[in-house]
Amino acid sequence: MKIAVLIDKPRAAFLPNEEGFREDEQKRKTALGLQEVISKYHECVILEADINLPLELSAEKIDFVFNLCNGIKGADKLSQVPAFLEFMGVPYTGSSVLGHALASNKVYAGKIMKGIGINTPDFIYVHNVNELDWHDITFPVLVKPCDEGSSRGIYQDSLVYNMKSLKAKVAENLRLYNPPVMITEFIDGKEFHAGLIGNGDDLYLLPIEEICLDNLPDSMARFYSFEVKAYHKDKTTYICPAIIDEGLSAMIYDIAKCVFEALSLRDYARLDIRIKNGIPYVLEINSLPGLLNGYSAFTRMANACKLGYEGLVMKILESAFKRYEITTFT
Repeated sequence: MKIAVLIDKPRAAFLPNEEGFREDEQKRKTALGLQEVISKYHECVILEADINLPLELSAEKIDFVFNLCNGIKGADKLSQVPAFLEFMGVPYTGSSVLGHALASNKVYAGKIMKGIGINTPDFIYVHNVNELDWHDITFPVLVKPCDEGSSRGIYQDSLVYNMKSLKAKVAENLRLYNPPVMITEFIDGKEFHAGLIGNGDDLYLLPIEEICLDNLPDSMARFYSFEVKAYHKDKTTYICPAIIDEGLSAMIYDIAKCVFEALSLRDYARLDIRIKNGIPYVLEINSLPGLLNGYSAFTRMANACKLGYEGLVMKILESAFKRYEITTFT
């Protein structure tokens, strides 16, 4: 088969120390890593998604796509490339248009989880600052965009302790991100990553990872903000497999599987979870988690078990092949 690893077209030029530059570099390195693995079994090329995507896929005679595209802009950007591929009849890895749309919109994901009895932080969402006056808010709360990933828009000053700071932060978010802005209960407890791979009866949980933030500077709040990910990885300890009892591990798996199925996710996904009074709370669901070997949580979890990085890449492909009833795998 001829497989294309599909990545986003780089955005406008960035300086090397800017957020967009780092993201584009990570995507490029991820694609190169996947290409190296897949090329052992199939012909594999890297393509950039833009308005010429249908022509490129046809010209390259692509049989299958390993989709890494987050999209560039728009409230439903994660769903745009899957919609393109489905329109063209090209099979691909990962979640569908619906799965990405539900998981990437934190408001809808939160409502669905609460509707099926999954613990997630209490939240409200507003389209303008004045709406905050309608709510009785217990501080501290976390302010975040409704449809961003990878901690974009979740900074240290996103954790606010009074109404004045809350209104200022909400106003800032409304200027920078798509409305509405979410204001969520802050769950103060240990944080974990839960990675799921497969579909249906073949769905299983990778080793759970704990994110330990005890070594952060005293001036920083203990939550996985953008600053922690971008500037303090050396002070962040990742414990994988996490040292937790079997009961909690089983509880996390049941919750993760339930959320995966409720949001119509496919092939692989990652949940961010915090534990409060022994109860797991799902903070967010990432329907397209990063796959940069040695850097992304999903690859750390795979490397902590017999699957390993190469096994992870091929397992994702295998899961997608099985969904499409493609029998020629390697």
